[in-house]
Amino acid sequence: MSRVVAIVGRPNVGKSTLFNRLTESRKAIVDDFSGVTRDRHYGQSEWIGEKFTVIDTGGFVHGSDDIFEAAIRSQVHIAMEEADVILFMVDVTTGITDLDEAMADMLRRTKKPVFVISNKVDHNERMSASAEFYAFGLGEVYNISSQSGSGTGELLDDVVKALPPAPEEDDATLPRIAIVGRPNVGKSTMLNALLGKERTIVTPIAGTTRDTILEEYNAFGHHFYLIDTAGMRKKARVHEDIEFYSVMRTIRAIEECDVVMLMVDAQEGIQAQDLAIFHLAEKNMKGIVVVVNKWDAIEKDHKTTKVFEDKIKEKIAPFTDVPIVFTSATEKQRIMKAVETALEVYENRSKKVKTNQLNEIMLQVIENYPPPAWKGKYIRIKYCTQIKIATPTFVFFCNLPQYIRESYKRYLENKLRENFNFTGVPINIFFREK
Repeated sequence: MSRVVAIVGRPNVGKSTLFNRLTESRKAIVDDFSGVTRDRHYGQSEWIGEKFTVIDTGGFVHGSDDIFEAAIRSQVHIAMEEADVILFMVDVTTGITDLDEAMADMLRRTKKPVFVISNKVDHNERMSASAEFYAFGLGEVYNISSQSGSGTGELLDDVVKALPPAPEEDDATLPRIAIVGRPNVGKSTMLNALLGKERTIVTPIAGTTRDTILEEYNAFGHHFYLIDTAGMRKKARVHEDIEFYSVMRTIRAIEECDVVMLMVDAQEGIQAQDLAIFHLAEKNMKGIVVVVNKWDAIEKDHKTTKVFEDKIKEKIAPFTDVPIVFTSATEKQRIMKAVETALEVYENRSKKVKTNQLNEIMLQVIENYPPPAWKGKYIRIKYCTQIKIATPTFVFFCNLPQYIRESYKRYLENKLRENFNFTGVPINIFFREK
């Protein structure tokens, strides 16, 4: 489950460099969200076996380097509310600025662990200059160089100690469905239609993290958890940067669910931020259902649905084996169809194919169209099996795994989908030497 470390600080102190070091250097998944100023904002990091999410808040401040103080202040407020640990970065070469003082003043009021990081400490002379940052009254000052990486190991040792324990699952047997999407696509209306007015049995359950609320749905023969992102409590004290706030919520919801219901506005079509959410769910190996909402507002003929589906599949390619459901949450049209489709995708994601059945079909598929020879070498696939983990993962054993091309891997994936129905679910395929 997601634990969040947020990096805060004024512009140009090195937040993004540290962020890249914590994520990319450990080959983490780093995802782009459109509509913000920098190209990387969220990533996964791992240190001594502890996994956590890193957020570069600077990436979410709109504008150039002459950013308004108010915009930065709102980022710090959101980090104080949403993160488990806050890294407050300052620049040893400039010392304490008025903006640093203002941020430190806000951070002194939080009960969250705050780590003061003096960046650009590239040589011993600068270590003594860092002592002035003790004036913030926020405890220990960590001297690092985010450029070279010096000092980051010591910092991370203490950061992981300050993280809350990884929470246990509430009920691992029930599917978890997250309704996500851009603001104003109808998430709240969908949730209210499902939970509020259908005589459902609704049990609010304390979430696995502070800001995730699970709603138990048990009616009409369906029993699952809805991860409520749209209906989360508003923080009166936070002047929200809506985009950043919704991104943090979306990240957590995706990490904690089994199936993502991605809501798209029928009137606007699929947008860049919708695609970013889609690819985030895909990289996290979650089941996906695309729910096109506000369909009642569209003028239709007999081709409208097919044209809309084709446009979506063109944009989400190459992973196009995804169900698309057209709904109107306000009119309650096909909202149960969306839920039923999400539960079918959950079943597909949980599916385990028997090894003998898998080999019987897939070895025949391979014989009909063997892997192309590479540099005069013939590739022979002897055997395949499914690994017993949460998402469909298959291993094909062969003599020369390094010569199998991406196009052949896609061919095998398509045949697995064709024969075993993994609609809505990303598939992992690996090749190993036998």
